[in-house]
Amino acid sequence: MNKKTISFIGSGKMAQAIFGGMLKAGFTSHEALIASAKTAATAEMVTKKYEIKTTTDNRVAASYGDIVVLAVKPYLHTEVLNEIKESLKEDAIIVTIAAGVDISYMQEQLSMSSKIIRTMPNTPSLVGEGMTVICPNKNITEEELQYTVDLFSSFGKVEVMEERLMDAIPAISGSSPAYAFLFIEALADGGVRSGIPRETSYRLAAQSLLGAAKMVLETGKHPGILKDEVCTPGGTTIEAIATLEQLQFRGTIMAAMDNCTRKNKELQK
Repeated sequence: MNKKTISFIGSGKMAQAIFGGMLKAGFTSHEALIASAKTAATAEMVTKKYEIKTTTDNRVAASYGDIVVLAVKPYLHTEVLNEIKESLKEDAIIVTIAAGVDISYMQEQLSMSSKIIRTMPNTPSLVGEGMTVICPNKNITEEELQYTVDLFSSFGKVEVMEERLMDAIPAISGSSPAYAFLFIEALADGGVRSGIPRETSYRLAAQSLLGAAKMVLETGKHPGILKDEVCTPGGTTIEAIATLEQLQFRGTIMAAMDNCTRKNKELQK
């Protein structure tokens, strides 16, 4: 059990996915966590559901943590950082999980000597299958970086990347679970249209996508090869693939990602 204290400023869905994933994995104890919430009702709900300390005072939460995770919307960062910066521990590691919030901005709000880690996690963290990309500033030691990697690895996979690539991360892993959920819903609708019960359709679609993703990760084969292995000559799958290609399935996904990245860059302004 890790002994570092971890604070969350904010208790929204992403924060709950992260500390819920950490607790489920046994990375830290309930006693080592605290989260702030905007309302007493949310704080009470989080305490009851996750059995961790909560507060409606961001400064109280900030003063508690060796690691302080900023789990608030990008536009709230200036307000929140100004509110908590005098309450932070001297060597606290500040982790932002917000899209469009870069390290230079964080340093401007705090100080050039602050220990800052920019991350982009996603909601499957809650079920132990998260994907988080991490970028530390120069003040983070190798030991501190490894600790952060271990923290996020407790509920998924982690990649450490240069900050110049971070703007592209929301489109490919931060937001993409939403694309997958939409695809699962579409597959289920197609099943229902063919007479398969709704709940059964969801299970069939979700498990198929889970299995397909696992095959990519575990076989090491190119996705195109795996696709070809499903498509028999003159069969049903190639007929479906042809339709998807005619309707620009891949192009539509890439266009959606371009818009996601554009919006991410706008948030930085």
